[in-house]
Amino acid sequence: MESPESSYVSSPEVAPKRSGPSKSPPRDYKERPTYIRFLVSNAAAGSVIGKGGSTITEFQSQSGARIQLSRNQEFFPGTSDRIIMISGMINEILKAMELILAKLLSEVHSEDGDDVDPRSKVRLIVPNSSCGGIIGKGGATIKSFIEDSQAGIKISPQDHNYMGLNDRLVTLTGSLEEQMRAVFLILSKLTEDAHYSQSMSAPFSYAVAYNTINYGPNDGGGKFQNDKDNRGNSVTIGVADEHIGVVVGRGGRNIMEISQVSGARVKISDRGDFMSGTSDRKVTITGSQGAIRMAEGMIMQKVASAMER
Repeated sequence: MESPESSYVSSPEVAPKRSGPSKSPPRDYKERPTYIRFLVSNAAAGSVIGKGGSTITEFQSQSGARIQLSRNQEFFPGTSDRIIMISGMINEILKAMELILAKLLSEVHSEDGDDVDPRSKVRLIVPNSSCGGIIGKGGATIKSFIEDSQAGIKISPQDHNYMGLNDRLVTLTGSLEEQMRAVFLILSKLTEDAHYSQSMSAPFSYAVAYNTINYGPNDGGGKFQNDKDNRGNSVTIGVADEHIGVVVGRGGRNIMEISQVSGARVKISDRGDFMSGTSDRKVTITGSQGAIRMAEGMIMQKVASAMER
């Protein structure tokens, strides 16, 4: 049976009334479906999903937007945070986002402990190609957004540590109302950008691929950079002999899942057949560049969790 995290409820087409800070978006935006992605901690993701998926289902029906989460342990590169994607019309997205942020804020406040800074932060994921539009000429657009919303808005520098990562984080600081106004301004700007909607189809494509530990001695990182869709790419990584069991899984279950999810073929060398100069078994992954990256990420994740134990 699918978990509520991976089976999403199709939501009714309702345009909720906005009770929030934003003015009504221009008419043509309302007819153009769009999306927004942002980060939440693993614990916060649990409260957004709710028991048996009850909270996420309720938020979807209240807002009319579709809410998706990257799976457990599928994090944004360089963080330990999961990704939420909300898609729909702008006003539906804003309603859903407000429900989620208000819920997270109330949970932080209800926990015992230190006083919580009322100026919380939310980190949006924005494609590199769309950041220029938010910054504007000489920073004019981002300045006007900061003045209008009264929220702090910061765009992270481009991260070159991860091959294929084409997104940056936009951090919004402020009260819920200030954040929501900033989200509205940024989302309206993004929706004007034709390229933005194209990345809607693969919201979590790198989430698995980059939760990796090192490649092993035969660093295959650059082998398949140029030939994106060639299914004949092949990369060999080393996995310590004692961890091969977790990669294979009981009755081959894990290795089958890795192949099915990623679309890559995974082959493990025989006992005693090691990467030269090591006691690491050879794991050869064949497929398209994206499939290899995803399979490799899933393998390394299993190894990393076995090492933690």
